[in-house]
Amino acid sequence: MTYTDFIAVIDLGTSHIAGMVGKKNENDVLSIMAYDMENSEGCIRRGCVYNVEETANKIRRILRKLENKAGGIQIGKIYVGVGSKSIRTIDHTVSKVLGTEGEVTSSVLRQLDEECRTYHPAMLDVLEIVPPVYLLDGKEENDPLGISCSLIEARYKLIVGQPTIRRSILTNIADRLKLQIAGILVSPLALAELVLTPADKQGAALIDFGAGVTSVTVYKDGKLKSVTVVPLGAHLITRDIMTLKVSEMEAERLKRKYGSALPLDRDKEHEKIEISKMDDFRMQEMLLADLNEIVEARSREIVENAYARLEDAGVAKDPGFKIFITGGGAVLSGLREAVSQRFGMEVHYPLIRKDTIDSSVEMIANNPVFTTAVALLLQGSENCALKPEVKPEPKAKPKPVVIEEPQPVPEPEPVSFVEPEEKEVKKEKTASSQKPSENTEEEDSKGKGKGKGIRDFWDKWGRDLFNGGDI
Repeated sequence: MTYTDFIAVIDLGTSHIAGMVGKKNENDVLSIMAYDMENSEGCIRRGCVYNVEETANKIRRILRKLENKAGGIQIGKIYVGVGSKSIRTIDHTVSKVLGTEGEVTSSVLRQLDEECRTYHPAMLDVLEIVPPVYLLDGKEENDPLGISCSLIEARYKLIVGQPTIRRSILTNIADRLKLQIAGILVSPLALAELVLTPADKQGAALIDFGAGVTSVTVYKDGKLKSVTVVPLGAHLITRDIMTLKVSEMEAERLKRKYGSALPLDRDKEHEKIEISKMDDFRMQEMLLADLNEIVEARSREIVENAYARLEDAGVAKDPGFKIFITGGGAVLSGLREAVSQRFGMEVHYPLIRKDTIDSSVEMIANNPVFTTAVALLLQGSENCALKPEVKPEPKAKPKPVVIEEPQPVPEPEPVSFVEPEEKEVKKEKTASSQKPSENTEEEDSKGKGKGKGIRDFWDKWGRDLFNGGDI
């Protein structure tokens, strides 16, 4: 079966590029049709595309695999999720004076929204506009429509980033893929919508520990407080371990197997582990404490930067505030405890909201490699199927117009006026001339005989005269 109505997304991560195709039913519950990924090493750094050609090639391969896995579908457009290090929120307020007898109408709200969309901050590009908080004469109102006031303020949260984000996707990548971009989605915001319930948003922060960046999304009183991307990620820990003269693959293995974000217990300080160095084929021993010193130091730096973002949002000391951690870096041993100790709050691993996805795809959605792609699918709304090209029917060639030469009009024969009596005479003569004669053949023979005798006479007379004879 070939599907003609689906959503297709690409998640541009520092460690991998993930692609996914899915459908939403009438209740907006998501089912996944196909998914795949490619290693993004060499083309994406800290969430930013720096090798456009290689990124486009990897996306192209992912799309072909998705089309085959989903039964031969044809993808005509894609949503692209971004989590670049430059992404953050800024505040922007638009106000309008309504007068002493003013009333908030749909036209007023539309004017505020249009004015906000015309705002372009210097050296930044607006990626998304979060629905505003309205203040009517200084008092907050969730639904201001129809309420009387003299002054209305709309306080927006704008999610902004460097202009190169949009340009690299809408121009460079789209041109190489020859594919339409349905939209650019902010990955941290989409991820928060996937895992945080309305109750969680009363006071919670979602920290996504990625390979290249760490994003911190904060909600308070049911509204978005801030989105910030820290340019530090778990891949920095791997690179730090590589200073031990081990390969990147070996460094990743040591981090996952032995690394911890917490100091070692005393009984493990003298424990030894085996490592494989690049300059020696033999396994060598080293102290676990030496490895863990590297891992702990970098982990502490990342956690400290995430905590600073909560302080900037003014929620670091809020009682009852919840912390959720997710992402590939969140699986590091001891990280949950390290975050809890620094934040002084209880830390949770979030679960995918069951009201958003089909139960058959929970395992895929909870895989850190594909969780953000699932979140992006839920934000998509446009049909991404390739529409068959409708070729216009060829226009019928107009028949050549043959211009006929005008035929000469015959001149009417002159009509002579004949008196009635003359007409009768003419009729009688005509009738008698047309009446066949009974002795026609006999008369013809007689006439022919008379004519022959006369000719003979004149011939003889002419000869006699010529010969001098008498006539």
